[in-house]
Amino acid sequence: MGRSVDLDDPFIAVLAPPPDETPVEKAAREKREAEARRVSDEIDEMLRQERAGMKKKRPVRVLLLGQSESGKSTTLKNFQLTYARKAWAEERSSWKAVVQLNLVRNVNTILDLLSREMGPLSPRSRSQSPDGDLGGDSVEAAFTEQHHLLKLRLGPLRRIQYDLEVRLGSGATEAVASSAPAAPFDDDAVPRQQEFYVRSSNGWKTALDKFRFLGRRDERGGKDYDCSGEVAEVLAGCREDVKALWGDAVVRDVLRRHKIRLEEASGFFLDDVDRIATREYEPSDDDVIRARLRTLGVQEYRFVFEIGRTAGHEWRMYDVGGARHCRAAWLPYFDDVDAVIFLAPVSAFDEKLAEDPRVNRLEDSYLLWKSVCRSKLLAKTQIILFLNKIDLLQKKLDSGVQVKDSVPSFGDRSNDTATVTKYFQQHFREIAKQNSPEPRPFFVHLTSVIDTKSTATTLSVVEEGILRDHLRRADLL
Repeated sequence: MGRSVDLDDPFIAVLAPPPDETPVEKAAREKREAEARRVSDEIDEMLRQERAGMKKKRPVRVLLLGQSESGKSTTLKNFQLTYARKAWAEERSSWKAVVQLNLVRNVNTILDLLSREMGPLSPRSRSQSPDGDLGGDSVEAAFTEQHHLLKLRLGPLRRIQYDLEVRLGSGATEAVASSAPAAPFDDDAVPRQQEFYVRSSNGWKTALDKFRFLGRRDERGGKDYDCSGEVAEVLAGCREDVKALWGDAVVRDVLRRHKIRLEEASGFFLDDVDRIATREYEPSDDDVIRARLRTLGVQEYRFVFEIGRTAGHEWRMYDVGGARHCRAAWLPYFDDVDAVIFLAPVSAFDEKLAEDPRVNRLEDSYLLWKSVCRSKLLAKTQIILFLNKIDLLQKKLDSGVQVKDSVPSFGDRSNDTATVTKYFQQHFREIAKQNSPEPRPFFVHLTSVIDTKSTATTLSVVEEGILRDHLRRADLL
């Protein structure tokens, strides 16, 4: 049965050939129609290529998730160090003030503790028996005149810390730190220093820019105050006293009694005093990787990869605050990201959250991982798990810390790094399998993101996987 034609359709009349068309006219008409189709097809192809090009130029978007101090910012810096060396080199010298601030804060944390311990109302004084002996389990740490002298001679570092924070923050406030102790302080312990942070949509770049242009005249003809020379001078003058403080056996005993492990926290530089506390100090790549400058909120970092499979391509990485009160800001960034890198600090299996001392940090990572895996917005998004701080985990295990004491489900398994990491890895795998809206591959890497060489190897694998998924999303594979 033939297709019916509406003879009243005006387009039929327009497109129909003339009734008295000759063979020559017909051939000319068909030639014109073929040329019109060719031009139309070329335009369609140009539009298709333009759309494909726009998709190809779409930035690669990566979201970094994890609890506070899981290593998100350090991972981001590793990406920049590995793939955007030019931008990294331009910023490196600006990190000098941050490294100096980290070092000064390390010292002032100890001085705050000593001030409390050596005061008339110190826990040690209250624990002394009437005959002057220390009672209970108190450490028999005899403070001497040398400790009082060190406190006095290192006093200028408090003003240096203030000057650096004013210069870096410019109106920023402070937040309570979540680092250092493995357990909450008791009532008699020294209060933790508040952790300095910068609140900015550009993260640490806003703070670093202030140091990049120090000494230049502003629009009103004034000149920026450059405190860097004074900071270096004071640090150089305090170098030997800082070394004496950190190397003192009594100080180490006090830190151990309060369960303060400065050497395991981000921004620890007390072992590098000889190199940093000099007038000529310039930060190394490793210094920048290890430096700690906390930012609140969600920061977007943009850089163009100079090497690798995505050379010439723009990457946008989003570093989100990991503290509990910051997590509500995560959800809007789940949409339209190419990959999520989730960092879980497995060395924190025996630590508590600063925000809630009742919650184990590893358990908190499990809960966060579960919420990320079960998100429907991320159902088709590649999620990559970094079991981070493997180096600190190994140190804890080697020192005799038993995982089963903090993680009862670990049972009587062997307390070695390989067994422990395999156990944690399997638990994360099961959570992903049980909570993902649809089946997804499980990507996991054991990392220590302060180790730039091993991390660069990991990132090359991660980059390839993210690129493949990015192109697939753009319908180019």
